[in-house]
Amino acid sequence: MFGSNKSNRDGHLVVDALIGAQVVIRGDVEFSGGLYVEGTILGKVIAQDGATNATLTLAEQGSIEGEIRAHVVVLSGRLDGDVHASERVELTPSARVTGNIHYQVVEMNAGAQLTGRLIHGAAQMALPPPAEEPAAVKDGKDGNARRKLADAMA
Repeated sequence: MFGSNKSNRDGHLVVDALIGAQVVIRGDVEFSGGLYVEGTILGKVIAQDGATNATLTLAEQGSIEGEIRAHVVVLSGRLDGDVHASERVELTPSARVTGNIHYQVVEMNAGAQLTGRLIHGAAQMALPPPAEEPAAVKDGKDGNARRKLADAMA
């Protein structure tokens, strides 16, 4: 019934809540523990703050149209939206994802389809913050500096 998906607890799939194949939810879903989705969610699926064991499993016949935020995300169905996983993302061979995946660890099986980008969590933190321009440059009062820069680049 629940397929052969892995979990972060002793290798067993732990399901605290199940959204059945005939269920359509229009609106955001907030959860903790294990959430298994066989149906359709039209909205965000977000783990509660501090829920370090939050695992979302999207079954092969399931679909989500919205953003996902969880500790572990296992995708086998169709997702239209971005994924933000604080630990791990797994894309099984039947996964169909349209959106960006923000991850720490990613496992992508042959056959999985991703239309979007894979963005490693540490890559975002490694970028320096944008430098502030001096007020004189912002206001256009420092023409000499701009000319010098243009001359140097020429």
